[in-house]
Amino acid sequence: MNWSIFDDGKTIGLAGSESGIIIRDEEHSDGVRITIERGGSIAPYSITCGIYGWMVHTRFFGSEEEAQIEFIKMRTELEKIITLICDDALDEERSMEMAVDAISQFVAQFP
Repeated sequence: MNWSIFDDGKTIGLAGSESGIIIRDEEHSDGVRITIERGGSIAPYSITCGIYGWMVHTRFFGSEEEAQIEFIKMRTELEKIITLICDDALDEERSMEMAVDAISQFVAQFP
């Protein structure tokens, strides 16, 4: 797996995009980031993820336990999508088509 702590952990404890405090922040080397925040303006916990240049998606949770479980599930699916985007075996048009479909399925799976 190509996941690491984002920015050497410097974002932990800082305010995130949902106005909460970042408690977990990871980045994939191929251009994906996923973050958990506590105490945001909408819900007790949120997960925001993005594939650089492709999409950003946010979900909301009532407990840290639920957010941590969903974080792992989402990270696994995000890795599958970035693999499609970076797959040199596929022609660019087909890769883009498959990635768009996978992103749509991701958003439906993780509303």
